Amino acid sequence: MVFLSLSSSSISPNKFTRVNENNEWFHARRKNNVVHCQGGGGNVTKISSILTERPTTLVSTDHTTTLMDPGNLVVKDLVSYGGPTSTTLIGLEGGIGILKFLRGKNFFITGATGFLAKVLVEKILRTEPDVGKMYLLIKAENKEAAIRRLQNEIINAEVFRSLREIHGKSYQAFMLSKLVPVVGNICDSNLGLDGDTYDVIADEVDVIVNSAANTTFDERYDTAININTRGPCRLMAIAKKCKKLKLFLHVSTAYVNGQRHGRIMERPFRIGDCIARENSMSEVSSKVLPTLDIEGEMNLVSNYKGNIEDNILAQKMRELGLERARRYGWQDTYVFTKAMGEMMIDKLREDIPVVIIRPSVIESTFIEPFPGWMEGNRMMDPIVLCYGKGQLTGFLVDPNGVLDVVPADMVVNAILAAIARHGMNQKPDINVYQIASSVVNPLVFQDLAKLLYEHYNSSPCIDSKGRPIQVPLMKLFSSTKEFSDHLWLDAIQKSGLTDMTHSKEVSQKLENICRKSVEQAKYLANIYEPYTFYGGRFDNSNSQRLMESMSEEEKKEFGFDVKSINWKNYITSVHIPGLRKHVMKGRGMGS
Repeated sequence: MVFLSLSSSSISPNKFTRVNENNEWFHARRKNNVVHCQGGGGNVTKISSILTERPTTLVSTDHTTTLMDPGNLVVKDLVSYGGPTSTTLIGLEGGIGILKFLRGKNFFITGATGFLAKVLVEKILRTEPDVGKMYLLIKAENKEAAIRRLQNEIINAEVFRSLREIHGKSYQAFMLSKLVPVVGNICDSNLGLDGDTYDVIADEVDVIVNSAANTTFDERYDTAININTRGPCRLMAIAKKCKKLKLFLHVSTAYVNGQRHGRIMERPFRIGDCIARENSMSEVSSKVLPTLDIEGEMNLVSNYKGNIEDNILAQKMRELGLERARRYGWQDTYVFTKAMGEMMIDKLREDIPVVIIRPSVIESTFIEPFPGWMEGNRMMDPIVLCYGKGQLTGFLVDPNGVLDVVPADMVVNAILAAIARHGMNQKPDINVYQIASSVVNPLVFQDLAKLLYEHYNSSPCIDSKGRPIQVPLMKLFSSTKEFSDHLWLDAIQKSGLTDMTHSKEVSQKLENICRKSVEQAKYLANIYEPYTFYGGRFDNSNSQRLMESMSEEEKKEFGFDVKSINWKNYITSVHIPGLRKHVMKGRGMGS
């Protein structure tokens, strides 16, 4: 079967793309849309005219502006890029109209160098190359540093492999025609944007996507509040200045629901909501329950910093964050400050349409752009890797509990469906979508343990001497004492501490190694305990209704049906191989 796809801007023979059954791409490129730019050493470099076809508001005579228009960059070794060739298949309309909405829209994306944002940018550029500009907020000292980060961390990232194959030698030109690095910081007033940059964002942006966050569970309270709570406030202030804004989308987490229990519905937070009050209203008089005052929490942080010595400030701030979170009914500083961020968005939004996306644990891609891609250790991955290396043979977890996991590409598809749905409606309300599996397709911990054993039994890691590491089935402990006893026994056996031939000095060293190993495992278990014994299950009825409103073609291109995930296939054949390849880079991981 052969499909034809058309660019949205015109129906021209030189903009047709054909895909055959082997997924081979054939581009008929225009040869005359080339401008010449003087490169280094006097060499003339060909650059696509698309780099010069930009809004005049992007051109500035002030060279101090921190907004980098790719047309001003000197790019070497590029061939002509004849304009975006849409990969849209004929008939892929109807339903929500995702591709129709994306076409020509300009985005402002925070957290742009992060894992999820890269998957989002890749999906947009691959499915609708006729999208407008993507202004990417990048933390950098100056525009040159921002350009380097754009090149090294985004354009050169492995996740864009499919786009490199599609565009070939024109890949760099295509990417630079779409991605605009913006020097700034979510922690600064006005995001650290200068006046010219601020004006361009206000004039040009259609959709804001906030994916910036600090996800450390026990982060310093001041740091977490500044990014996760104040950050959305700063971004909303800019949103109110955007003349063309159609939607403000905020990426949160399903775990903002804190210590709620049972089936947790997709409803927005209102200012002052307090989960401790929700859980205790039937048992305790409301007069003695805590009342959450976000402004008060911000002031508390400021005052606290002034009364603590610098050498102990970091630790005290971590302790303060956990104490305040648990006081109000959240398990840690991360989800508490994210919840307060949601509350502030609702308080400040006025008539701006808002979507809150709440994924559970985001892990490697399931299908697109290719299976198993990820960056860095996600939530469950330190445990997965330590187990595979034989360093962790048990863990503190409810065997019948559920690990709520969703692949990154499904989260991105849900984001795009929600953007199109509510960006077109532009109703001044707030909509929440939980992208989660615990209700419709639960992954039970004891089943996960079996899948990990199955994978590493068939594809073991390799030790420093080149020998396969044989691992037992992971033991799951619901008692802290039993888990601690297991850790000590396991560490002693592995270290050879019971060997009576060791000298006193060697025995002491081995004991110290054992103690350090046990303490690290106990710390990890303590941090994860609120999640490995989590009593809530995330309803996703809104997300299911969103998917039902999509056409059949859209479901194929932008599907996020978590019920369809076969966990055995995903864990053993997609996620762990991806973790070993893309994160560990094959180091000590064997086949």
